[in-house]
Amino acid sequence: MTRIKLKYVQEIYDPRSGGIYRYFRRPGLPRVKLPGLPGSDEFMEAYRAALAGMPIEIGASRSGAGSVSAAIAPYYNSTEFKDALAPSTQAMRRAILERFCEQHGDKPIGLLPTKFIVLTLGTMKPHAQRNWLKAIRGLMQFALSREMIAHDPTQGIKQAKVKGDGFYAWEEADIAKYRAFYHQLDSKPRLAIELLLNTVQRRGDVIRLGRQHLRDGVDAAGLPIKTLHFRQQKTGALLDIPVLPELKAVLDLVPADQLTFLVTRSGKPYSGNDFSEQFRVWCDEAGLPAACSAHGLRKAGAIRLALAGCSTKEIAAWGGWKSLHEVERYTLAAEQRQLTRNAAARLLRGNEAATPTVKTLDPFYKKGV
Repeated sequence: MTRIKLKYVQEIYDPRSGGIYRYFRRPGLPRVKLPGLPGSDEFMEAYRAALAGMPIEIGASRSGAGSVSAAIAPYYNSTEFKDALAPSTQAMRRAILERFCEQHGDKPIGLLPTKFIVLTLGTMKPHAQRNWLKAIRGLMQFALSREMIAHDPTQGIKQAKVKGDGFYAWEEADIAKYRAFYHQLDSKPRLAIELLLNTVQRRGDVIRLGRQHLRDGVDAAGLPIKTLHFRQQKTGALLDIPVLPELKAVLDLVPADQLTFLVTRSGKPYSGNDFSEQFRVWCDEAGLPAACSAHGLRKAGAIRLALAGCSTKEIAAWGGWKSLHEVERYTLAAEQRQLTRNAAARLLRGNEAATPTVKTLDPFYKKGV
């Protein structure tokens, strides 16, 4: 029997059931489970529909017009998804929506009740709730704009509040300890911390930076200065960041033939996860707390700018934040610390002015004499 070869078809063996399951996996479309055996009418009908960009679950009748799966495919190809969202956000939301499609792809999207959304969110932790709600809300708003549904079932549902201060912001003692351990300026661990701390950028942008992003510029006094000119991966913002002396000292030692400043042992650029894992190893070797992370240096960099007296807008411009509220959240602790010290200085100056000069009294002086 001749084996049928079909494009975009993936076979997965399940050791628990002993069965083989087949899926249609095409970039830009959700994963679609294909029923029956390759070549059968049932299989080929589902395959042709998926190839045309009309995802079908088990049986065409289960995933007709108006189903969840029928709404997801055009959403992936829409400007709301492809153009408005960063690649990293697209990947995260695609993973959420594909799981949602596998569980509920055959159900009518127009009948999805708000109560179902609320109950599903109740089974998740706050961070997962926020990501899941954003993904589903994006799909529903797209479906509403295309008149696939009459109302958005996520409307009125508030995002979960995440308790705590988020990522741990490195203390100056942490930074000093790391630098002392990796004291050689031409070492990769030292290069990593200087890039993260001095650019105040996310790991996804730091691992993409290279000599092609360096520009000649001038500082506020008109003196020549190097800058890093690049577009943020997540926000699309075009940034031009001055290269501070601490960063310039290590960048000058990076080999000129490297495509990016940070490369793996094989000379290739890091992926985001690989860099995070390697940075964790470096932090452990330096004896730093487990809470120290690459993103914590972005927060530490923002706090440094706040303590230096930079305004919220200046910090937002350096880090590429679009929301000033987010910057205020990052720098709240730093501003509180600085404001209390300013207040203490004023109190001390006031007390000094109000306190009379105390003269040394004659040792023979006695009260009432």
